[in-house]
Amino acid sequence: MTDALPASPDRGPAAKVITVPAFSLVLLVGASGCGKSTFGARNFRPTEIVGSDHCRGVVSDDETDQSASREAFDLLYHIAGVRLRRGLLTVIDATNVRPDSRRPLLELARAHDALAVAIVFDVTERDCIARNAARGGRDFGPHVVRTHCRELRASLRHLRSEGFRYVHVLEGLEEPNRTRVERTPLWTDRRGETGPFDIIGDVHGCGDELEALLARLGYSPDGASGPYRHAAGRRAVFLGDLVDRGPRVVDSARIVMDMVGAGSALCVPGNHDLKLLRHLRGRPVKVSHGLEASLAQLEALPAEAREAFVERYCEFVDALVSHFVLDGGKLVVAHAGMKEEYQGRASTRVRDFALYGETTGESDEFGLPVRLDWAAAYRGAAAVVYGHTPCPEAEWLNGTMNVDTGCVFGGKLTALRYPERELVQVPARCAYVRSPRPLASAAGTAPAQEGAAAGPSLQWRHDELLDLADVHGKRVIETRLSHPVTVPAEHAAAALEVMSRFAVDPRWIIYLPPTMSPAAASKRVDCLEHPDEVFRYFREHGVKRVVCEEKHMGSRAVIVACRDEAAAGRRFGTAARLGACLTRTGRPFFEDPATEGALLARLRAAFERAGLWTELDTDWACLDAEVLPWNARARALVEDLYAPVGEAGAATLRAARGSAGSALARGVDVGALSEGLARHAAAVDRYREAYRRYCWEVQGLEGLRVAPFHLLATEGKVHADREHVWHLSMLARLAEADPTSFRATVWREVDLESESSTAAATAWWEESTAAGAEGMVVKPWTFVARDAEGLVQPALKCRGREYLRIIYGPTYLEPGSLDRLRVRRLGLKRSLALREFALGVEALERFVRGEPLRRVHECVFGVLALESEPVDPRL
Repeated sequence: MTDALPASPDRGPAAKVITVPAFSLVLLVGASGCGKSTFGARNFRPTEIVGSDHCRGVVSDDETDQSASREAFDLLYHIAGVRLRRGLLTVIDATNVRPDSRRPLLELARAHDALAVAIVFDVTERDCIARNAARGGRDFGPHVVRTHCRELRASLRHLRSEGFRYVHVLEGLEEPNRTRVERTPLWTDRRGETGPFDIIGDVHGCGDELEALLARLGYSPDGASGPYRHAAGRRAVFLGDLVDRGPRVVDSARIVMDMVGAGSALCVPGNHDLKLLRHLRGRPVKVSHGLEASLAQLEALPAEAREAFVERYCEFVDALVSHFVLDGGKLVVAHAGMKEEYQGRASTRVRDFALYGETTGESDEFGLPVRLDWAAAYRGAAAVVYGHTPCPEAEWLNGTMNVDTGCVFGGKLTALRYPERELVQVPARCAYVRSPRPLASAAGTAPAQEGAAAGPSLQWRHDELLDLADVHGKRVIETRLSHPVTVPAEHAAAALEVMSRFAVDPRWIIYLPPTMSPAAASKRVDCLEHPDEVFRYFREHGVKRVVCEEKHMGSRAVIVACRDEAAAGRRFGTAARLGACLTRTGRPFFEDPATEGALLARLRAAFERAGLWTELDTDWACLDAEVLPWNARARALVEDLYAPVGEAGAATLRAARGSAGSALARGVDVGALSEGLARHAAAVDRYREAYRRYCWEVQGLEGLRVAPFHLLATEGKVHADREHVWHLSMLARLAEADPTSFRATVWREVDLESESSTAAATAWWEESTAAGAEGMVVKPWTFVARDAEGLVQPALKCRGREYLRIIYGPTYLEPGSLDRLRVRRLGLKRSLALREFALGVEALERFVRGEPLRRVHECVFGVLALESEPVDPRL
């Protein structure tokens, strides 16, 4: 919990107020005994103050031990550096009277792009000596204070030139007592402004297109010549480069200046705006790259109008701030972009980056600077919208978007509507100037051919090469549905091993399903699991209505299918295949790619015949399903594990019963033994019958059936807001369209407040499991259910008596065995199910929002990593 700011006592009408930036490095400067620590404690949080005395105490157990000063200041610099890196106000409580003492702290401020503030306590030697005498533990002589005061006086006039942005001098002992500190946001900090915004790319004097774009966005002039305003109160955000190159430089600048003045727009400066400003102020600049167009248009104005415009323009651009942090830190706007570590900070380095981006110092074949692709390495939480370098299309990359689409070069003028994240564009009326670099070259892409299928997005092209650092080590993953999920490093390593060696093309792994917990053990004498315990769980967690679905005895599969090559290329970055069928651990479901391809073709055709592509307005879908029969995927498991157990049990019991029969013939009383062997033999027969029931021969797709039960996601939508019945009904249409390939899931609604409804569901379960069904899955009526404590289990399985022989062995129903098996530790299994469920939905939501694949894989890897937790595999 963060400490509250100290209460500010009422110091009367004569109280003095000094301001410090909310993010800055504040040095308390003064001789020992001047009252720095008292002032700091009264005006700053304890956590904000890093004191040299305290650091001495930490490293030596004695705050007055001067022999520990070197180690103490090493610790002080480290703590201050960490706080500044995290963007926290940091106050240094030390004497700081010598330039060489202040120098490393000023270097820290510069290294972290923080403003430096000095609060100076100009107190007489006599007062400092008296205060030290009264404090105790200060046994150094008066000469130390005299030296401090002399060094302070020598420093006062040099503090600004050393690099302090603000210097506040408090004189005597009384002025500090009458002074309080107020924090002011940096000029870049507009986090309180939440929008909505319309962020407009480089205008470059394209006045016609600017007016057309504003009109399309819903802005109109206030009266005949008033500033543009939006009826709904939206605000435009201009990303700079208002001038140069285009035909209406003056008009474009006036429109923006009027809107900013009226409060209907914000604006950050562009490098062209600054270059014109420098020229107008008489500084030497090279007249090139469109500046000549601006100067010619200014020269054409009447002298009086030109003078007024120049004066207004210079004042306007001079006041612009390098970048803005908006909407609680969720949005950053800057002309050329803004790296995460620079966001919300103030320095020459930050301003230069905002204006020019990062360059290598080299020139390309067009004579233009070679720019470093900062967006490719961006990992920040805030969306960054910028311009500066023209590109053919505005696309998201790692949460950043370049909306300079080269209007002045014949491209488009683009606006991003925020928070909607929708693009609004108007085409250029013509190419006003020739681009020094083709737009496709600027973006690193080949120009699209007329009528050609859309290729992979910029994000997908970038995500083709994954970064180990994005999934390696301990991870703490934020999810919308639940608390942050922690993935231990050792589990992440296990997931990485599986993914790197066995997984399908990672671009198709957008979801892995969660594990599912069984019911609590039944107290009935003849079964381990029963619907009563499932219904009791949901009632206790406030769920009044559930859906009971037949549990298919197959293998879990996640199926991603695209309607055509264009959809696969656009959404998954590859047209080499039109989908993927993967296991719950991300491996290929089918060993034969041809079988997978044939299944996906049938699925696409069934979607088409059922009308789902059109109805859902999508060209791709992600399904959760069971593929039947069980041995289609688990043949090795059946042949190597279950069948040998059955064969060995049958053979052993035949021999044992034969021996018992021989003993009986010799007159030995083996009645009880014979009965037990007969009972065990019958149990083994039922065990063999149980697993055989779920196996049949398949050849390719012949004999294969897919039973989908979740329509997880389609273009623009994760269907976690839909009730389970919607999922089942939509997917049943696939079975209607192709009954040989797809199977509808049988289900029934259950009212948990009705005894007749629960009794009917229980009877259905008993009848179906007696006939050989595996059991049922019970889910809340809604896809996501909550109670007062958080998420409720998304599903519980209730398996039949005979099926559980496969899991627990042929004789698990023997009284001694059953009693032992009733001791179930479900806590970890259910916790795992909730965490994996939250991660799965989060992965889909990130994918649908178009977030980088690394963000999707963070959740997918998390699901797979959690499977390494030591949970009883029989549950």
